[in-house]
Amino acid sequence: MKMWILAMVSIILAQLSRRCYSSSSLNSFIYVGCSQLKYNPGSPYQSNLNSILTSIVNSASYANYNNFKVALPGSSAADVVYGLFQCRGDLGNGACRGCVADAVARLGATCAGATGGAMQLEGCFVRFDNASFVGVEDKTVAADKCGPMDDDSDAAARRDAVLAYLGAGGEYYRVTGAGKVQGVAQCVQDLSVGECQDCLSEAVQRLRTECSSAAWGDMFFAKCYARYSQRGYTAKPENDDEVEKTLAIFIGLVAGVAILVVFLSFLSKALDNKGGGK
Repeated sequence: MKMWILAMVSIILAQLSRRCYSSSSLNSFIYVGCSQLKYNPGSPYQSNLNSILTSIVNSASYANYNNFKVALPGSSAADVVYGLFQCRGDLGNGACRGCVADAVARLGATCAGATGGAMQLEGCFVRFDNASFVGVEDKTVAADKCGPMDDDSDAAARRDAVLAYLGAGGEYYRVTGAGKVQGVAQCVQDLSVGECQDCLSEAVQRLRTECSSAAWGDMFFAKCYARYSQRGYTAKPENDDEVEKTLAIFIGLVAGVAILVVFLSFLSKALDNKGGGK
């Protein structure tokens, strides 16, 4: 009985550690940028900034994307703050909020006093500025990396197939795979469908040119990105919301079975005692 319970506890701990790993990977750093302009501490701009960052974190609890414009009473035109966030298209609300909250906290520390900042983590993107950037296509390269060379012809064909799909789809979030090669692409949802396609087409073309024979490649523009690798990107097996539901059901089943085992053990002993009494 004790060994059975220990086995169940071990399985539960494994599920919990899996969830922790998932959250950690979603918060992996990709890039950050801070404005050179500074605001005065205690100014209306700082109040507006604090307000917009709070709104961003709160909104991530129920939405995958949102944008804001904040000008509290008493603010001048120069004090207006614009901001947005977006989570990777496959994330649930719990994972999205956790990633955005971490990005906001890290932006506050990294871009302290700056009027603008942007941070991309594995699972989310957050940006704020004193100039409106919402709805403006921006193909400035924010980060680009290529992996080691891979001359395998089969792998090259799979990479070509993945990149072709990422550059031709019509969605804001695109994910595909060919054999071991996985690819993902996403636009910030303030862009139009046409702007999104234009942004991703160029990102994919840059990947083809700069990472032509690489085992993996990342191309992050200010408003879109395209990536491919053999490790995959989607969080569907590790979605926080699904893990929580599955874990709750699992623990309930374990508890139910444990109660049943205890009851049967008690019943067996009672019957044995009754038989012995005869």
